[in-house]
Amino acid sequence: MTSRYRSSESAGSANSLSPRRRTVVKAAAASAVLAGPLVAALPARAAADTPAFLHGVASGDPLPDGVLLWTRVTPTAEAIPGSGLGPDTPVDWIIADDKALTTVVAKGSVIATAASDHTVKADVRGLAPATDYWFRFSAGGTDSPVARTRTAPAADAAVAGLRFGVVSCANWEAGYFSSYRHLAARGDLDAWLHLGDYIYEYGTGEYGTRDTVVRPHAPSHEILTLADYRVRHGRYKTDVDLQALHSTAPVIAIWDDHEFANDAWSGGAENHTEGAEGAWSARQAAAKQAYFEWMPVRTAVAGTTYRRLRFGRLADLSLLDLRSFRSQQVAVGDGSVDDPDRTITGRAQLDWLKAGLKASDATWRLVGNSVMISPFAIGSLSADLLKPLAELLGLPREGLGLITDQWDGYTDDRRELLAHLRSNAIRNTVFLTGDIHMAWANDVPVNAGTYPLSASAATEFVVTSVTSDNLDDIVKVPEGTVSAIASPIIRAANRHVHWVDTDRHGYGVLDITADRAQMDYYVLSDRTSPNATSSWARSYRTRTGTQKVERTYDPV
Repeated sequence: MTSRYRSSESAGSANSLSPRRRTVVKAAAASAVLAGPLVAALPARAAADTPAFLHGVASGDPLPDGVLLWTRVTPTAEAIPGSGLGPDTPVDWIIADDKALTTVVAKGSVIATAASDHTVKADVRGLAPATDYWFRFSAGGTDSPVARTRTAPAADAAVAGLRFGVVSCANWEAGYFSSYRHLAARGDLDAWLHLGDYIYEYGTGEYGTRDTVVRPHAPSHEILTLADYRVRHGRYKTDVDLQALHSTAPVIAIWDDHEFANDAWSGGAENHTEGAEGAWSARQAAAKQAYFEWMPVRTAVAGTTYRRLRFGRLADLSLLDLRSFRSQQVAVGDGSVDDPDRTITGRAQLDWLKAGLKASDATWRLVGNSVMISPFAIGSLSADLLKPLAELLGLPREGLGLITDQWDGYTDDRRELLAHLRSNAIRNTVFLTGDIHMAWANDVPVNAGTYPLSASAATEFVVTSVTSDNLDDIVKVPEGTVSAIASPIIRAANRHVHWVDTDRHGYGVLDITADRAQMDYYVLSDRTSPNATSSWARSYRTRTGTQKVERTYDPV
């Protein structure tokens, strides 16, 4: 593979039962089910008591001198995810600068234990910047697959270009992860960004699938306990397309709500009933523990995913945690959305973000952002479209233009951040966003009400879902039907929105040079087909110094 990029620094309630957003029913609370059906769901093994690597291998959070390696070993047949069973098992790792692993540059050993669900990580240092490496794990005479990773460029390196895959919102039951397969097949990614909802917490049939569960969850009930979350992560990691992508490039991941529960906030979640489903603090702690066990992610601040990576002088990437510190969402129409005491980031994280954006000497300041920062008003949609849009976005069906789970529900934080960008003349800030199950290309206006006469402080590229329901799925009409009607109305009511596609599933490819940051949007032919094809849909870019989005008519 041709070297392209070049560094990374590490930065450092009691809810009553209510209808579930984007769901039809809610499962009763249940304990973990860890027996026969789960074992049957795992890949076949050669021998019952021979260690096996059934969940693939992965790498993440690339630095100029290192990268985080990950795997999970199944030491014995009964040591399935979440079981708490199985012996301590030594796991060796090697990393080399060739795919045949003949020139080993580092090696080591770690112990996989039931206490960490037999997951292991190796934070390898001493590597060369901007370099491809290959690695493998071994245990008890069994080798894992060989995987590729890549270090970041040196912090002060001149970098000609960067290319990242960008994905979010992968509901296992709604379809296959063909987006991951197509990104893996490219062979040109420096890394890939997962912007949240890597897993979903719901029980089987509870979350949008166009009334067809393509493949059932494990466990089948809503996940509540540490064992549950471990089982669900383990289920996801058996997906061959996800394994393929993890084996071709390092991931840079943040969480959103469904790694915990729908519309999570610091003290609870819409999809959590205190008491009947245990204490939120216990559920949140379990979800976080399982996430850090099963994901190749470093923590800069204990128990969070906010951190910063640097890719030479071309780009800094600030990664946000918009669930751990936020105030509870308010009802739409509640004027307290403007309350300065309410926060989506928490004070410490917002100060960290502002300081990092101001201090950066990189050409581009990228922000990994789990929910949309651009303002959004519904516009005059007809009743038959407003109802499903309200269901998807968590809006009231009377159609007030506000999504309180997004930055729209925390306007003081947004005003402070955008004012900071403007007052300090901070250019080339690009928010990279998931969550909303639609593709968007937006300017981020200082004042949406007067835009375009008011300034744009940044730009935002939002990627659609890998599989999770979007509007055509909810309405159950052919793809493109809803978008043809809704998109012009949404754009008319939101003049900073250059494009929105409400209907299709897929992924993005972000390509960055000194002159521009461009997002190429790709869509899938059929999320329910394991052999879905991929095609380019649209491209938008922001040119350096403009803080505005424009359409371009060819992918990179």
